[in-house]
Amino acid sequence: MKKITVRIICLAIIAVMLLSGCGTDNENVEYNSVNSGTNNVNAISDGLPLMEAAVESSYVMMEPGEYDMESLFPEFYTEEYSYSKENSFISVSTNPFSTFAADVDTASYSNLRRQVLRNESVNPDSVRTEELINYFRYSYPQPAAGEPFGVYSEITACPWNSKTMLLRIGLQAKDLDSAAMPSSNLVFLIDVSGSMDFPGKLPLVQRSFMTLVENLDENDIVSIVTYSSGEKVVLDGVRASEKQEIMAAIEGLYASGSTQGDKAIVLAYELAKKHFITGGNNRVIMATDGDFNVGITSEGELTRLVKDKASEGVFLSVLGYGMGNYKDSKLESMADNGNGNYAYIDSIDEARRVLVSEAGGTLFTAAKDVKIQVEFNPAMVKGYRLIGYENRVMVAEDFSDDTKDGGEIGAGHQVTALFEIVPVGSDFELNEPDSKYGGTSASQEGFEGEYCTVNIRYKEPDGDTSSLLSYPVNKSAVKDEPTPDMKWAAGVAQIAMLIKDSEYKGTSDYDEVKEYLKSVSTDDFRDEFVYLVTKLKNMQ
Repeated sequence: MKKITVRIICLAIIAVMLLSGCGTDNENVEYNSVNSGTNNVNAISDGLPLMEAAVESSYVMMEPGEYDMESLFPEFYTEEYSYSKENSFISVSTNPFSTFAADVDTASYSNLRRQVLRNESVNPDSVRTEELINYFRYSYPQPAAGEPFGVYSEITACPWNSKTMLLRIGLQAKDLDSAAMPSSNLVFLIDVSGSMDFPGKLPLVQRSFMTLVENLDENDIVSIVTYSSGEKVVLDGVRASEKQEIMAAIEGLYASGSTQGDKAIVLAYELAKKHFITGGNNRVIMATDGDFNVGITSEGELTRLVKDKASEGVFLSVLGYGMGNYKDSKLESMADNGNGNYAYIDSIDEARRVLVSEAGGTLFTAAKDVKIQVEFNPAMVKGYRLIGYENRVMVAEDFSDDTKDGGEIGAGHQVTALFEIVPVGSDFELNEPDSKYGGTSASQEGFEGEYCTVNIRYKEPDGDTSSLLSYPVNKSAVKDEPTPDMKWAAGVAQIAMLIKDSEYKGTSDYDEVKEYLKSVSTDDFRDEFVYLVTKLKNMQ
């Protein structure tokens, strides 16, 4: 009876907070940590080490899976995701070029984890296949001397379609030694509106930034701008050697009021320019649930605002928090157009991964406006389908146009892209259009055995002119037995297709893919995903 009463009280508290839209002073409230459990594993009946399902979450005193926001308060469940039509098969004879911007964002994976661990219905539009694949590390070569990327390619049989093959392309940016990293000029742009007054929001934001501050060099510079009903400069260019002052400022934040972020964004960039470090890392780090409701609020207007500011030499990192009113579509668009990257923080473990263990990739840009163009050889390949990257696809002509944005790749970052390809000789039906002029006129002389060429354009972090790299992919890339990394990437892609009920999922099956993934799981992150697959299967 007591347990039921406590739950009713908790529901009432959340209802009041949602209805009021106002925050309370968080300074004197102690919250439990939000722990993803990647370092806290159990064993279940099959002996696989797994993450605990009962993790703490944004629901105050609620047990995971017992309630979900959408069913409890459907009128307040306003999460927003963009729809992107899945890439289809394309004939090489009509379009031999596949062009897309590089993407190293991982927000979709941790957001999926949040939904699954809460036993919520997974929104298929929240799943961006490339972000799931790119969440994991793969064995790629380090760059050769004088080049920004190490490039890897592999071709194997496709595990879900016997008539096609799978091509994996991997880019590895050079790791930066901590001693070689330039000084940073960071502006923390923090949403302190009333909607951030939940344990998985502002309190987690505070812990995230404190974790980052602990690891900054004493010569780095930190500014803090907050916004709710108005914008406020909390710190203006304080040296990171003054850690106590910075942490006290972060700890003193509390949530209240509405959300007007546009003026605060402009103010944050002004502070970044004021303390600009030539040759250094100048970056705005935005932390929010994305629920702008005053001033400039539309995705298009916010995107144009940060796109305009991106030309000033200041990069952007967007950190998303929370649930219920989360606006993924706005945050992803802002990061993509603001020369930035995008992560969703569902736990302090994820904050440490993004801001500490992978800080080089998150905070230090190795190359900007990175575009990839794969040219397929019609003598070897008659069709292809890019798996994921739907909102990063570009027309072929944009590849050589330096005014067109690509993606930003940080130090040590990896980019993985998968193609399902139809080899010449396969009886796979492509529905190719009739061609009056007979398709491609390109000569194949001298290129026998090449499946494709991977072309990469990139700019230096402070450059305006791109450079071109080209890497042919020939028969030596074909593997009779896929490498463990290929198996893993293919398995993750299959899970994404199952969640999205892709028309191209073929023979993919949760149970088979789970066993497929288990066989090549090599660390806690991969073990965690196998566990999520188990829960996804049970949720169907």
